[in-house]
Amino acid sequence: MKRCQVAVVGGGLAGLCAARALNSKGIDFLLLEARDRLGGRILTSDEHGIPSDDGFDLGPSWFWPMMQLDMAELVLELGLPSFSQNNDGDVIFERMSREGPQRYRPVEQQGKSLRLTGGSAALVRALEREIPADRVQLSSRVSAMALTGDGIEITSNAADGMAAVVHAQQVICALPPRLLEANVTFTPQQEESSLARWRDTPTWMAPHAKFFAIYDRPFWRDGGLSGTAQSMVGPMVEMHDATLANGKAALFGFLGVGADQRAAWGDEALTKACLAQFGRIFGAGALEPRATILKDWAADPFTATVRDRVAAGHLSAEDKDWVCGPWAQRLFMAGSETSATEPGFLAGAVAAARRAVLTIVSPP
Repeated sequence: MKRCQVAVVGGGLAGLCAARALNSKGIDFLLLEARDRLGGRILTSDEHGIPSDDGFDLGPSWFWPMMQLDMAELVLELGLPSFSQNNDGDVIFERMSREGPQRYRPVEQQGKSLRLTGGSAALVRALEREIPADRVQLSSRVSAMALTGDGIEITSNAADGMAAVVHAQQVICALPPRLLEANVTFTPQQEESSLARWRDTPTWMAPHAKFFAIYDRPFWRDGGLSGTAQSMVGPMVEMHDATLANGKAALFGFLGVGADQRAAWGDEALTKACLAQFGRIFGAGALEPRATILKDWAADPFTATVRDRVAAGHLSAEDKDWVCGPWAQRLFMAGSETSATEPGFLAGAVAAARRAVLTIVSPP
């Protein structure tokens, strides 16, 4: 049985930020991640959908430094370069199928959105470099936690089904509350009020799917288009220029088709429908991409539960305790959804991780 002072469950941005902070304070920790990679919902891939050091963000893409100070501070600390999301040019609105797409000159926005050079996974790589490799355990899916006289016994299962137990004095759960409630058994049981809140908290990105089309050049800019579009026709409801800092051109869109309908259609039909929509909006050049990528987060068992197959509204920030009863001084929530600011966003993950570590280091 391995032992540590603090176990961090979840190796996405929140878990990595928590592990980095614990390490900097000399606190013995172990990070357990169910996937065979770090990053969680941060996933940057090449045009073939393979994880890449400089690619397309299949998960979160943007941050807003003027509004998200925690995120801006982290990017500055890590020395990561960024670039502005391209919004230069007209936007397209597609209101109904019986009329053509309409073109408008957008109003200039305050607080421009930025993207990280190399993709959001640049955050993951930079944080990983500051965490000892022997303190990270991949392919370790936590299935149970039990209170003991001096801490918590955490049971995890590897990909081959082998179980392992870690004993920690405290645990930081850096994953969505709904995922925790659905997949982890607690002894003694969490209070029903806590479980109900976890179940009722939507997991950001979990119901959604993103479609990318990669091109030889950003041809839409030639005609004065920004690459931004909104549609009430579908299958995509929101589209943007996804061109990389290195110039590799792409468009991407969020699908408005529900998870069950996406599963019924299948990837081939969805890809065909998305390309046809890009063609309607951006012209015939959009019909011949170099490659396409479809990432359905609802089909990812490390992200979504059955409850996430129906999209919910955006999360509301609530500064209330997520854990109570006998677990209150042992288990601390740090998933982005639990943040008191910017819940669900990258900035929320950073803030939630900092709050959890601070509570452990300087308990109230």
